[in-house]
Amino acid sequence: MNKEFNKGLLLAGFGSFWWGFFGVIYFKYIAYIGHIELVVHRCLWTAFTLILTTFFFSKWNIFFQIVKNKSKLFYLFISGFLIFINWGVWIYAIATNRIIDASFGYFIMPILSVMLGYLFFKEKLNKKRVFSILLVILSILFLIIVSIKSLPWVGLIVALSWGFYNLVRKKINVDTDVGLLIESLFILPFALLAFYLIASKGYNDFQLSDPSMMLFIYLAGPMTVIPLFLYVRGVELCGLGPTGMIFYITPTFQFLLGYFYYNEPFSITKLVSFIFIWIAVIIYLKDLHETN
Repeated sequence: MNKEFNKGLLLAGFGSFWWGFFGVIYFKYIAYIGHIELVVHRCLWTAFTLILTTFFFSKWNIFFQIVKNKSKLFYLFISGFLIFINWGVWIYAIATNRIIDASFGYFIMPILSVMLGYLFFKEKLNKKRVFSILLVILSILFLIIVSIKSLPWVGLIVALSWGFYNLVRKKINVDTDVGLLIESLFILPFALLAFYLIASKGYNDFQLSDPSMMLFIYLAGPMTVIPLFLYVRGVELCGLGPTGMIFYITPTFQFLLGYFYYNEPFSITKLVSFIFIWIAVIIYLKDLHETN
């Protein structure tokens, strides 16, 4: 049991590190093709990669069971729209030097999920979690009062889209990767149309005449799917509580890369707001540790 638990921690930790480090490095490097084309290719090649993994893991029976359920299909359409927003805004943040703002969103997302769980599923809140939620709200209000320009809208949209995405997925409780495949297939027609419009005007960097570039852009699919598999497997082996704590590896590395490696601006106003968030995170993690 202890061996499986440790394996789960390792997998979830590597998945979180992948999101926070490799994911940022890769998408930042390739962002020169333009964030719109990059979002399109992330949608296209994530769908393609998931089709391959569904074949490899023989999960088509699960796929067709979900497809036959109209209620689950409707919710997956909604969650597909939410994940598209999340991907699009996050890549926009990468391309426009707002990685720190995006990290703000991922720092507050688990605490936001606690609040959404209370509002929609009547999950119990203790004093520490209520205090964490209040600190997050205080941080946002502080930014609004001091300067609306300092408000990290990118981070808030990232947090809200991902938080509501998890809320919808929790409601229907479908296999993670197969659910993501169906979501990707909902997005696929729009992505293909967008790519056609980009290519018809000659703005595309993905060209048959440049195989190495094609391969590099295709990696947007595996770069999305691999950390998801690692993290979800970690959750299966050691539970939501421990992996919830480990997830903070992601925004921590995003913040460090944004500030130290990409030299993004970080004002005193944002520092104060982040201090509120970091206190909230410490309280939340301490509570998770005590209750798991």
